[in-house]
Amino acid sequence: MAGLMPKRVKFRKSHRGKMKGNAMRGNFVAFGEYGLQSLESGWIAAKQIEAGRVAVSHFIHREGRVFIRIFPSKPISSKPLEVRMGSGKGEPEYWCAVVKPGTILMEIAGVDEPTAKRAMARVAHKMPVKCRFVARRHKVA
Repeated sequence: MAGLMPKRVKFRKSHRGKMKGNAMRGNFVAFGEYGLQSLESGWIAAKQIEAGRVAVSHFIHREGRVFIRIFPSKPISSKPLEVRMGSGKGEPEYWCAVVKPGTILMEIAGVDEPTAKRAMARVAHKMPVKCRFVARRHKVA
């Protein structure tokens, strides 16, 4: 289990939890000029976040800056195939970020709008949730 994951956690295994309501925080473009906003709730695995990061950095090749606004802090456990019921909860398999409608997933700065739009479209294809392209509300002086 390499890639994005917490350095240490209080508990190795977590409950599944409920994903209701809209994002109350992390729901506006704060660091870049353009962003990718989720329109539904879901779990985004660390591998999917990395795939999105690679896709956008390949597309803008060293021009501009990419900000990843979500972090996979939830362990998802699963039991091996063909194992009988019982005998406890499975081992953590991968890490994911819990995303609600309105959460900004990624931001981009230092590129023009058409380029940013096409770059974010590539990221959106890699995500398990529906997304939309958003621009910053207020320009920074």
